[in-house]
Amino acid sequence: MGVGLLVAGLASFAFLRVGKNALGGDEPFSPVLSLWFATFALAPGFFLPLEQELGRALSHRRALGQGTRPVVRKVVMLGIGLATTVTLVILAASPLVTDSYFDGDWVMLAALVVAFASYAPVHLARGIASGSGRFKAYAVVMGADGAVRVVLCVVLAVVGVKTAGPYGFAVALAPLIGFFYVWANGALATEDGPEATWKEVTPNLGWLLLGSVFAAGLVNAGPVAANLLKDDNQKDLVTQFGYGVLLSRIPLFLFQAVQAALLPRLSRLAARNELDEFKRGFKKLMILVLGVGVSGTIGAFAVGPIIIKKMYDADLRGGTMAMLALGSAAYMVALALAQAVIALRGHALVGIGWGVGMVAFVLVTWLSSDELFRRIEFGLVASSTASLIAFWIALRHKLRTGAQPTPGSMMDAIIDMPFES
Repeated sequence: MGVGLLVAGLASFAFLRVGKNALGGDEPFSPVLSLWFATFALAPGFFLPLEQELGRALSHRRALGQGTRPVVRKVVMLGIGLATTVTLVILAASPLVTDSYFDGDWVMLAALVVAFASYAPVHLARGIASGSGRFKAYAVVMGADGAVRVVLCVVLAVVGVKTAGPYGFAVALAPLIGFFYVWANGALATEDGPEATWKEVTPNLGWLLLGSVFAAGLVNAGPVAANLLKDDNQKDLVTQFGYGVLLSRIPLFLFQAVQAALLPRLSRLAARNELDEFKRGFKKLMILVLGVGVSGTIGAFAVGPIIIKKMYDADLRGGTMAMLALGSAAYMVALALAQAVIALRGHALVGIGWGVGMVAFVLVTWLSSDELFRRIEFGLVASSTASLIAFWIALRHKLRTGAQPTPGSMMDAIIDMPFES
């Protein structure tokens, strides 16, 4: 899982660099970047909870020695229903979305619909892989998404494609390649077993869905808000701001890769009821998170403008890069605390906590400043900090009341990763 996350992260930076160069600058590449952030605000938000519940339910059945195919069928039905519902909402709002977000580009709206639908089978495949203990297949699905995206982009550049639409569909179709690969190799095979009830596959789905939609929305809220609030002469600046947001996430990539290796160990400790060792392990994880966050913020201020200039020929001040990194650092701490609360069966509290963060983002972005990027920077820091505080309070409450992790709640926590690229 850690390798898959790293491959996906590195590939995202390569895709943006190749795509920008192929299209000849920030303005022609702007629709593709807008599609990118919209896709990752929507798809993980709505489909990650299905992945979590599928992984948890399959893991539980495996522990009982029962076949898992009936559970998969139930969750596939949920996935089809959810994908259809959200797609219909997007289509119903398509004139507004196309005009206000994609500057009238209907091809990008079509690519967004395809991208959203493509991630439904991808997240279900990841749920089957994690719940079945096939983490190599999980890594292939995640890593192939980014790698294939870069390959498609290079092919388009080599053949001389100079319009944004094909690059948008490269974003939309790339995730399916890894899915079809693991499916063809039998990594998604399941065995028949007792019929599954809806209660078996949906005990925490509502709260997970609420939290995931807000969490994925928050991590992509900066570029989305900038694109919606920009003036007509700020398109290049908004694209450069998007590059800055992605670079500020480097510590998040590293954190999630390390975390993917550490959380299974914490899960085993929880399963053996070794709670003291579990708490010590989580404390070490939090120290790591804080260290990465502080280092990332300082590094963004000191060398961020130099790096973004060399990578994307973009001009962003050290203060802007530091604020974006600070927001990412606070989000990283919030995510770690949220996973701990989920592990202690606090799914509802996590959903509420991410909701608090979204409210904070809207209010601070609206009220804090008239300057486009400054108000969004304040909003990003405030939103992650608000969620962080909410999760810290929730975690203290859970520990005081003697809540204990279960194998199912730990599985939910392990794959609670709403941040993707």
